[in-house]
Amino acid sequence: MTGAQPLVVHVTGARPNFPKAAPVIAALERHPLRQLLVHTGQHYGDRMSEVFFRELGLPAPDVNLGVGSGTHATQTAAIMVGLEELFVAERPDLVMVYGDVNSTAAAALVAAKMGVALAHVEAGLRSFDWTMPEEINRVVTDRLADLLLVTSADAVAHLGNEGVHPDRIHLVGNPMIDTLMRHLGALDATAAAAQVGVDPSEPYLVATLHRPGNVDDPADVAELVQAVHATADQVRVVVPLHPRGRERLARAGFMDHDRVLVVPPLGYVEFLGLVTGSAAVVTDSGGVQEETTVLGVPCLTLRPNTERPVTITHGTNQLVTRPDLPAAVARVLAEGRRADPDRVPPLWDGHAGPRIAAVVARHLGL
Repeated sequence: MTGAQPLVVHVTGARPNFPKAAPVIAALERHPLRQLLVHTGQHYGDRMSEVFFRELGLPAPDVNLGVGSGTHATQTAAIMVGLEELFVAERPDLVMVYGDVNSTAAAALVAAKMGVALAHVEAGLRSFDWTMPEEINRVVTDRLADLLLVTSADAVAHLGNEGVHPDRIHLVGNPMIDTLMRHLGALDATAAAAQVGVDPSEPYLVATLHRPGNVDDPADVAELVQAVHATADQVRVVVPLHPRGRERLARAGFMDHDRVLVVPPLGYVEFLGLVTGSAAVVTDSGGVQEETTVLGVPCLTLRPNTERPVTITHGTNQLVTRPDLPAAVARVLAEGRRADPDRVPPLWDGHAGPRIAAVVARHLGL
């Protein structure tokens, strides 16, 4: 410990981390401890990073490692080197990591090797798909974590099946939903649609596609393009396109349909404003499955599995294959929004941040 108060270091690195960290940092401000916010720079640039800090009220990062893009090994190694130097200098009492990105696993490895306590927010999620880099990151991080902060009951069960001691597992709810609820009043579907050039009086879909299983292999890309174009024959598809896979999609003719509208990545409020006005969302993202569940927007997840099955049992989500996507969209358009917006998982109530802060405070003896 470097001062009278214990030090908590938050490690974030990619877009999905920021809305999870914001309510935790805010809730911990009410406890007698110091906080240090680290941005690894895994995602960088205004659209992928800085806009989230502005919109979510996050403090400016105390440290930005600026690692940038690269292979999994290159990126993870650069993050580990930077964090080791930081932890040697600051000697944190607790390191908090979020989600399942490379920054999460890198920080977990460094903390464990240095004997620093580790808390994992969003622990216990499992897709059981070892072709997903995120699944490896989840399992490694959970194996090393001292505090496993869990969003849903199925994640508790996964950790129990893996032999994690119950004392380390804490069902706290979903801090990403805290952030969503805090910003509900700012979501303007009409303004968001107009901003991207869509007539809000006409139905449209929002699609987010970047997972390796959809955009890395040329055969998968060709099938994805065919599926999205067949969908666009029915309804306009707005695609805030992640830099990952953009070149492959462009080469495969993804943009060559007059009702596929590709736009740059959007800020948090812009994106969710667009989602609230959509007829449905097509995604391979984990967080979007959760946000649509709470917003009551039909979600078609373009993956063979999900680490968030609670969004299917308690929400609006369903898994679809690429060949089945056009038919699934047709059904959704015919049915309209039938979801009950009150049918959301337990503890997804906007108060996960304070519950996490209480667990952390107890761990630190505050």
